[in-house]
Amino acid sequence: MTEKIKIDDGLSIGGEEFTIIAGPCAVEDEEQMESIGRFLNRLEVKIIRGGAFKPRTSPKDFQGLGVDGLKILYHIKKKYNFKVISEIMDPRDIEEAYEYIDIYQIGSRNMQNYSLLKEMGKVDKPVLLKRGMSATIDEWIKASEYIRLKGNERIIFCERGIRTFENYTRNTLDLISVPIIRSETKYPILVDPSHGTGRRELVLPASKAALALGAHGLMIEIHPEPEKALSDGAQSLNFSQFEILFNEINSMIKALKANM
Repeated sequence: MTEKIKIDDGLSIGGEEFTIIAGPCAVEDEEQMESIGRFLNRLEVKIIRGGAFKPRTSPKDFQGLGVDGLKILYHIKKKYNFKVISEIMDPRDIEEAYEYIDIYQIGSRNMQNYSLLKEMGKVDKPVLLKRGMSATIDEWIKASEYIRLKGNERIIFCERGIRTFENYTRNTLDLISVPIIRSETKYPILVDPSHGTGRRELVLPASKAALALGAHGLMIEIHPEPEKALSDGAQSLNFSQFEILFNEINSMIKALKANM
């Protein structure tokens, strides 16, 4: 049985729970986050994502608002009673981010940043570990050991696709990693179909497949106006698209439970 990773009283990831996390790739401003917060609160989504520190391939691309972005997330968290997940890229930012977020995210590019992994092992909050874009499953599991061996066992895996020769999609979403992680570790695994496909029209079918294969949840990128997003607009769902996904996934969950 996969362990439940406690986020707060009454809120966990793993076990028999299926969790949908949503939010923008990047925190852009207060107006954007207010719109997203109000929308997700209406759907009773409990965990909101948002990038404050953005590792971008080009240094000319939007790099995020940094601590100011975390402060915006914190405001939305308090207003709508969310839990917040956000990526930390530098060990020096862990302490400052502590008061603002509830789940630390280690992104794909930092999966083998061993200094960061070790420092994350010292915190008393959950850590979501994304798979490196060129990492094998064994390397991914070993990366999690750096966190665990420093004392933090509140680890959540997240499959976000790997780089292959295929270029139709942004990455190749390796969904077979879901049952492998479930069998080889005791930790829950989420799937990020937004980064895994890079194409918004593929996010829903990929999400359904993730659920069918036993994932413990999804992390979905949304934006009020994806065509105007400062980061990853092509893979972000607008509000109506996300609501369709949210309802269809919950209908699948009910059907699966009814057949047990």
